[in-house]
Amino acid sequence: MTKTVLAALVLVFATCTTAQAAGDAGAGEEKSMACQGCHGADGNSPAGIWPSLAGQAEKYLVKQIEDFKSGVRKNETMESMVAELSSEDIADISAYFAKQKATASGINDDEGLITLGKKIYKGGNHDSRLMACAGCHGPNAEGNGPANFPRLGGQQAEYLLMQMEAFSSGARTNDMNGMMKNIATRMSQKEMEAVSAYLATLSQ
Repeated sequence: MTKTVLAALVLVFATCTTAQAAGDAGAGEEKSMACQGCHGADGNSPAGIWPSLAGQAEKYLVKQIEDFKSGVRKNETMESMVAELSSEDIADISAYFAKQKATASGINDDEGLITLGKKIYKGGNHDSRLMACAGCHGPNAEGNGPANFPRLGGQQAEYLLMQMEAFSSGARTNDMNGMMKNIATRMSQKEMEAVSAYLATLSQ
């Protein structure tokens, strides 16, 4: 390999590394003040309709904020909240929430529902050719940061159900290659409710 080629590769790598540099969590704490009203000071949402962001992969959070900003993901409230954020702001806010610890959002007292949710999450449903959620989101729903699959453990059950329904109906379309739409359309309403209830019981 010539020195010229090697130098070019080093330059490309340095450019990519800079473009993908992690945000500043310290700066993100202050910048996230407006977000905390809905998502919680530590990223653990106080209400079912708003997602918890604590412990979520920074890369995933950046993508979601950028999708809201571009209109790829539809939500009037979020679109207005992120409209003026710079790329640096987005990275910093994402870094702050990524460093927070996710807690269980609630415990459903329907043990049968939780048991069904765990079964579907871990093993899928052979009859409907539903793949196990754990295959992408991890055995403990911790997510897969490099693959940009989100953490689901501890997430609000109501929010999870809303998103699965949105993927199934086509109202949400920012999943990679329609993966979540394919999954959600194979799930019954009961299965969606059960998986959502089970995931809400998990913590980081």
